[in-house]
Amino acid sequence: MKELKDYVRTIPDFPAKGIMFRDVTSVLQDADGFHLAIDELKKLIDGIDFDVIVGAESRGFIMGAPLAYEMHKPFVLVRKKGKLPCDTISQDYDLEYGSATIEMHKDSIQKGQKVILVDDLIATGGTLAASVKLVEKLGGEVVKVICLMELKGLNGRDKLKGYDVEAVITYEGK
Repeated sequence: MKELKDYVRTIPDFPAKGIMFRDVTSVLQDADGFHLAIDELKKLIDGIDFDVIVGAESRGFIMGAPLAYEMHKPFVLVRKKGKLPCDTISQDYDLEYGSATIEMHKDSIQKGQKVILVDDLIATGGTLAASVKLVEKLGGEVVKVICLMELKGLNGRDKLKGYDVEAVITYEGK
């Protein structure tokens, strides 16, 4: 039986020399790999009391939506600025080479709701940390942050100190 790591394609020297790019598309394009990915994410939240799953654009949608479906929970989108049609709140954050802004609908999280954040990858932690801030601005409580993969060498967990963070696969490097 294959493990989830077996479905992840590694591309050396992308996008720059010395980087080992961990490609989630190879997981998604294999029915068994995708099914295993959702099952493994689900194991990370078994037994946790929560109300809502939140996923950040775009791969957080891919991981979070089927998980929300499986758990029979609502799914909330975190999108790039200007993509949501109703009243929003926003959060700026730093990227490796610049900055970005993400948004949520103002009515997407109710005060006191317990939230699980889902993404495909913890790298520098910027998107997830900004997503946490959005949830908390709306009065939600982030009870867990889960990802399919973590690049430990980029120290993304440092931006998520104080939160329960877990990844299915951890890679030591960048």
